[in-house]
Amino acid sequence: MVKRTGPTNPYLRELISKLKEKSLELKAPIWRAVAEKLEKPRRKRIEVNLFKIEKNTNANDVVVVPGVVLGNGELSKPVTIAAWRFSTSAQEKIEKAGGRILTIEKLVEENPKGSKIKIVS
Repeated sequence: MVKRTGPTNPYLRELISKLKEKSLELKAPIWRAVAEKLEKPRRKRIEVNLFKIEKNTNANDVVVVPGVVLGNGELSKPVTIAAWRFSTSAQEKIEKAGGRILTIEKLVEENPKGSKIKIVS
């Protein structure tokens, strides 16, 4: 059996280690949960469409997606979304709805304790 090595992308590996550090340092288990979801093999990585974010959020919510945000569906309310990556169409639709796009690192800087953040996966 082949030993699992985790993500090979150096930026993703760095992000995962930073999230684990912040989780311990700040006693914020949300960052540990996000790191564990990002560590999954590529075939099990999370892909979330905008219609799922629309369905599971209210206006002005803060959401973290431990994976990729895709542009299938519409977004009708302003939502702050942090993710590993965004498709071009998802970026356009989020900005059109008045939402904000953040990297996960930026969200950790803005809200280190992770309070009032939803994980959508």
